[in-house]
Amino acid sequence: MKTKITILMLLAACFTFPAFSQGTLRVEVSNVKEAKGTVNVGLFATEDTFLKKPTFGKIVKADKEKVIAVFENLPNGTYAISVIHDENENGELDTNFMGIPKEGFGFGNDASGMFGPPSFEKASIHWDGKDKQVSVKLKYL
Repeated sequence: MKTKITILMLLAACFTFPAFSQGTLRVEVSNVKEAKGTVNVGLFATEDTFLKKPTFGKIVKADKEKVIAVFENLPNGTYAISVIHDENENGELDTNFMGIPKEGFGFGNDASGMFGPPSFEKASIHWDGKDKQVSVKLKYL
């Protein structure tokens, strides 16, 4: 009896987790100013966590011109993309006293906001589990 209950619980658990894809999401980051520091790519699954806590993230050694971050086995869904060129590798986007970024940054769909970052919706892509490549061009102010 215990074995039947355990098997049923395992089967139920399999159907309650989101579908994980077999495809690969490649985020190509271009316009990297110099091969110094890292390029940090964050995928955000909800508007509430956007730019606060990425659901998935990759840190890639900076290379002049472009780098590629590869994500595998992602659950299907919508993800906003945020990228920073963390030149001094302190784990954050450095800004001046007015809040203007001193390091490179970019968002999915090359979205931009009027006076600050774009919305979750503008920076989002839909991930259906199939191989996909998206591009983000870094901006430096």
